[in-house]
This record gives sequence, C-alpha cells and structure tokens, in this order.
Amino acid sequence: MRIAVAGLGVLLALLNPSASAGPFCDWTADRHANTHPANDLENVDDGAPSGKSFLPAGARVLRDIAYGTDAAQRLDAYIPKDAHGAPVILMVHGGAWRLGDKASAGVVENKAARWLPRGVILVSANYRMLPKVDPLTQANDVAMALAKAQRLAASWGGDPARFVLMGHSAGAHLVALIASAPAIAKQQGAQPWLGTVMLDSAALNVVQIMASKHLRLYDMAFGADPSYWRAASPFHHLTEKPAPLLAVCSTQRDDSCPQARRFIKKASSFGVRASVLPVDMSHKEINLDLGVAGAYTDSVESFIRSLGLSL
Repeated sequence: MRIAVAGLGVLLALLNPSASAGPFCDWTADRHANTHPANDLENVDDGAPSGKSFLPAGARVLRDIAYGTDAAQRLDAYIPKDAHGAPVILMVHGGAWRLGDKASAGVVENKAARWLPRGVILVSANYRMLPKVDPLTQANDVAMALAKAQRLAASWGGDPARFVLMGHSAGAHLVALIASAPAIAKQQGAQPWLGTVMLDSAALNVVQIMASKHLRLYDMAFGADPSYWRAASPFHHLTEKPAPLLAVCSTQRDDSCPQARRFIKKASSFGVRASVLPVDMSHKEINLDLGVAGAYTDSVESFIRSLGLSL
C-alpha cells in the first residue's frame, strides 16, 4: 500500500539551505541498541588522495568549483583529453552524513583511471556535513552541485543532457532521495538526468530503520521526529516513475540488500528499469573497487550503457 508523504511545501521548507538542524532534538540518545559488531564508521573512506598518479595523459582536473557560498559547497571535475559531447558521472561521497571528502582515493581514483580514457567526465562533489546541516539540506546541496555541473558541462567538453548520478553510502542515500523526489533537483535548476547508481545504501527506507534496532549514526542523522524520518526517506518519496535505477548492495551486511530489494521493487512497479546488484564485497570495497577491471565494474558499466552511454 502506498504511504502518504509530507506535502511538497513542507519538504521544500526543510530543504531551505539556511535551515538549522531542527529535527535533531537528541542526537546522542541511545534509543535503540547498536546491533552491528563494528564501529558506526567502519569502512568510511574519509582519507586524502593517495598521491599516486591515476589520471591518463592529457587529462585535467578543475578543483574546488563553487556551487554555493559555503566553503563545503565545492566540486572537482576530472576531464579527459579532447572531451567533446562527453557523458558526465557525478559522484557523491559517503561518510555517515558527517565525514568524507570529494578527493579521497576511494571516491575518485579507480573511477577516474577507468572512465576518463573512455571519454567520460567524472565530477566529485562535497556538501555540508552534520551537525551543521541535516540530510535533507545535504540533498539540496547535491541538487545544487548537479545544476552547477550541468551549466558548466559544455565548457568542459561535456553534454549536460548525458548525466548519471552516483553516490556511495550516505551519498547513495542522498542521490536516491533526489531520484525519488526530483522536485529537489528541479528547484535548483537542474535538468533531468539519465539514471542513478546507488552504491550500498542501507538507508533507503528511513522510517523502517528508525522504528527498529539501528546504528547510532542514524539517530545522529535523522533524529527522533517520525515526520522527519518520512521526509528524509527515499522509499516514501517514491510515488511516480523515476529515471532508471541501479542499487548495488553488499551481501556481507544484513541490512543493505533487503533495503535495496524493497526499494527497487517499488520503483519497478512504476514501470521504470530498475535492478539490484548484490555483490560479495565489503561496504568500502564497493566504492573503492569500482573501476577495477572485473565482473563488478562490468556490471555497473552495463547499466550505464543501458542508459545510452558508451563506456
């Protein structure tokens, strides 16, 4: 049964970039037991670039392009040599909504090394973090980054009509939220994109997570207000046909693949091409190893090619 969601006016108010993190009345409360044996931030890739040379000859990087007034509202563009009408993949890093960086090794290096020689522009975006802003405001930041990248794409040799959204972990939640509620992107002037790749988000149904035992990091992100859980839940915003979706999930985690399957099943009910890619990899490996030659990268690229892009 379809669950009613908060009105669009309420959502857009929550997305106001100047809004404070009001829904979070008790971030530190241990309301539910942490049933995961590892630390909340296990496998978060918040490190610096490795220092290795990973760019192909002739490629260039434009760093720290502003898409907003805050210092965190910046993106990097990795541009192949002689780009012309190139497709663009916009990557959103993870880090429990409070850590991470657009230039870290796991976010960009293998992806850029793989896709730039194939004529693809890779954009990696930062966004404001907890506790400064909440996840709905972060989704607004990602939408702003998308709109900015689309406006600049032609100057890079890219095609603003040939974008793919991709995110890992918390970043996967944010791109899933935008995919489910495209009004977020439209409000920022973004054009439609071709498809969305979610790399191992276990936060596609926020209401279900918060109503059961969960990691403490979810309390820090989503607070104690059930109306906010619904407003920040991609599953609950999914009420019409989105752009095609791919949900990669780790079979080494208890929560990721069940969340992905339920989300994709609901998306498929609207007639969209949507699929789950379960992989026997850790949460970190799903991000880090994308771009390494093998069956996993081939499968993700198969989805991207199905959107009409050549890789």
